[in-house]
Amino acid sequence: MKVYLDSIGCRLNQSEIETYARQFRLAGHILVPTAGEADLAVINTCTVTTAADSDSRSRIRQAIRSGTGNVVVTGCWSTLYPDQATQIPGVSSVIPNVEKNSLVPTLLDISEEEFDLEPLARELIPGARLRTRAFIKVQDGCDNRCTFCVTTIARGSGKSRSAKDILKDIQDTITNGESSAKEIVLTGVHLGSWGQDLPSPRNITTLINMILKETDVARLRISSIEPWNLDEQFFSIFAEPRVCRHIHLPLQSGSATVLRRMARKTTPESYAEIVSKIRKTCPEIAITTDLIAGFPGETDQEFSETIDFIHEINFAGGHVFTYSARPGTSAANMPNQVPHQLRKSRNAELRRVFAKSAEGYERRFLNQTVEVLWESVTEMDSNSWSMHGLSDNYLRLKTRAAKNLWNQITPVKIKKFMQKGLVGEIQGF
Repeated sequence: MKVYLDSIGCRLNQSEIETYARQFRLAGHILVPTAGEADLAVINTCTVTTAADSDSRSRIRQAIRSGTGNVVVTGCWSTLYPDQATQIPGVSSVIPNVEKNSLVPTLLDISEEEFDLEPLARELIPGARLRTRAFIKVQDGCDNRCTFCVTTIARGSGKSRSAKDILKDIQDTITNGESSAKEIVLTGVHLGSWGQDLPSPRNITTLINMILKETDVARLRISSIEPWNLDEQFFSIFAEPRVCRHIHLPLQSGSATVLRRMARKTTPESYAEIVSKIRKTCPEIAITTDLIAGFPGETDQEFSETIDFIHEINFAGGHVFTYSARPGTSAANMPNQVPHQLRKSRNAELRRVFAKSAEGYERRFLNQTVEVLWESVTEMDSNSWSMHGLSDNYLRLKTRAAKNLWNQITPVKIKKFMQKGLVGEIQGF
């Protein structure tokens, strides 16, 4: 059978899609790059914003219009809105999040134990999903109750995967010849809570140290992690050369009063203290974040406090989301909803401030040498390749080279700043 896999939204969804890919291949099926070539399409949906809802529905309809005879839908949007998903003509089944870990054996009517008989070797997912980084799911769900977030409703309470299973996934991923991932990205809905629900409670720092000790992973990147989950031992991991000098600490607002309405377990002061501690261990680390523009009740003063906080922290970049009322969240029923046009204008202002902050961070590295993992390569002529890649501290670089270095890590001297990425010169090749 020919299988097409698609994913919308977060890195956790991408991690799940990569697991499905290994399982389908182990069962003897073939992955194809487009839905039109497939006998079966699996769409992993997202519902973090109304735009994600729309994108999820659009991807499903695109797969159906392509002629795929069997379209299976899973993920957060279809879990919250199963009736809407099943009513899309052409959807054959909807698998909720609580059952998605068993999606492949359920569809193929085989035992889950069959996938434990031999390693699930990583192979590249064809088409747009070609990746040099592998996203490894270490936990799912979340026990926080942020007032704007629908993910907790869609994915349920926090649940950690065992260290044994995580280590096995990583080992299988980094020992598979040319398609081995050079970089492992740890992902989860509430990544920092890993281990707290296990029979013998552990923490995320313990897991990271186990991975570094028991595997030969070239690069280990920490995905988005809540700032209130970090202890003193965690900060020391950035002294390890294989740990990427980048951390994404979701903030959502730089105003203490807005953070309280969001039910976030942090304050601007405690957040700034954590940033200071991380930078003491690793001064060149890239710190990025998430912000929500136009949260209910956000005043001009509160918005100004957020702008000031971005300037104070000097982020290396960030994601900005226009507030989107999600059904079932308490924020959707809060008074003083910010007019949509004002939300959009605040979003644009936050993006401008982030862009300037990111430029300042990138310019710090002009004429310095960094290690770059080349993620996309285009042949220009018989002696020239155009390459784009990512440094461990999340700098996007491009260069020209005389050979194809896709999925290789090389030293690169940064020569020039450009709005769409830095230009570098490969050293030693």
